Amino acid sequence: MVLKKKPVKGMKDMLPAEMQVRDYVTGLIKETYKSFGFSPIETPCVEHIENLCSKQGGDNEKLIFKIMKRGEKLDLQNAESEADLTDSGLRYDLTVPLSRFYSNNANDLPSPFKALQIGSVWRADQPQRGRFRQFVQCDIDILGEASPLAEIELILATTTLLGKLNFSDFKVRINERRILKAMALYSGFTEEQFDQVFIILDKMDKIGWDGVKAELLEAGYAGDQVEKYVTMFTDMEQSADALAYLEEKLSEVLEDGVIENLRMIRRSVEATGTCSFELAFDPTLVRGMSYYTGTIFEIEMAQFGSSVAGGGRYDRMIGKFTGKDVPACGFSIGFERIITILMEQGFEIPGAAVKKAYLVEKKMPAEKLCEVLKEAKAERENGTQVLVTLMNKNKKFQKEQLTKEGYTEFREFFNR
Repeated sequence: MVLKKKPVKGMKDMLPAEMQVRDYVTGLIKETYKSFGFSPIETPCVEHIENLCSKQGGDNEKLIFKIMKRGEKLDLQNAESEADLTDSGLRYDLTVPLSRFYSNNANDLPSPFKALQIGSVWRADQPQRGRFRQFVQCDIDILGEASPLAEIELILATTTLLGKLNFSDFKVRINERRILKAMALYSGFTEEQFDQVFIILDKMDKIGWDGVKAELLEAGYAGDQVEKYVTMFTDMEQSADALAYLEEKLSEVLEDGVIENLRMIRRSVEATGTCSFELAFDPTLVRGMSYYTGTIFEIEMAQFGSSVAGGGRYDRMIGKFTGKDVPACGFSIGFERIITILMEQGFEIPGAAVKKAYLVEKKMPAEKLCEVLKEAKAERENGTQVLVTLMNKNKKFQKEQLTKEGYTEFREFFNR
């Protein structure tokens, strides 16, 4: 049997040039987020199947890589469904494991707790540009903070990081799940209908308002409900202050303080942000995860044509583990998408050490080789990256290959 040399579909091999960029970005992430007070943690890549299938992860729960039971627990003969064969799975995000982690370790953690996670997740998704079945997520979360300070810190930390990577003029879209629900309720939809209504609303960018209307009517909703709902959005587009419009329109159905919290977030971020970006209220922003309970946000970049980061508030998830709700809010960077953009732009690591290659003639006597190694040692101690390798017959091709790996200086050592 001939072994397969290509990776499994949706996975990728990473060459040294990309790994250098990934390592640099990872280091910058840690440095930046630690400066905001976030503490690194790590959770297992394998999670209980009950936690992964708790109806919190939206469509991601359909994309789980499930792990079969093992040993005596695996009873193939008496299994009646897939659930009888599996007891765990690979995590599809870092939020569900974080909630379990906090529930298990809260007594040993400060409150509020600012968590930083960088790790691989797995989804049996259809691979496309910047999207793989195994990919790295980078999450920051603040647990135990109910005020808008959590959202402000998350947005400032994430935009600061993007600024350090020379990204600018991107857009941070922000919305509130309670506003989405209040608008639907005001229009006559019931809570049981919210999820389907929001799924259709989430398509607005692709199908337009006429398409949203058509799909809502096709789903069986009354024409007056649909008209009232869509008219609110189109009226907001014409309004000079969308938040003021909603504050008046939804006064009887929207919780007190929701609009003011958004205003506070916007004022604070705009006053203290460290790079050039737009913070825009977007009432059509939905976010697919059903665990979101309050503020939601995404970052869009023209270079990628879709979101490269997203998050929001999930105040009720930890309570599903402990029986007591804990305020929680998080922001996740699409690490792979950021890396894709940087690689396509030919990103060069700032301040990278000089890379030299020592090409040594074959059959070099031990005493002369020791002299070469001593020189390499001295240069390394001064911060230079030195590769010591044997000289190939085709030196031109060898140097071309090393140049692609970032080596800019070459020294040749001969046995003479």
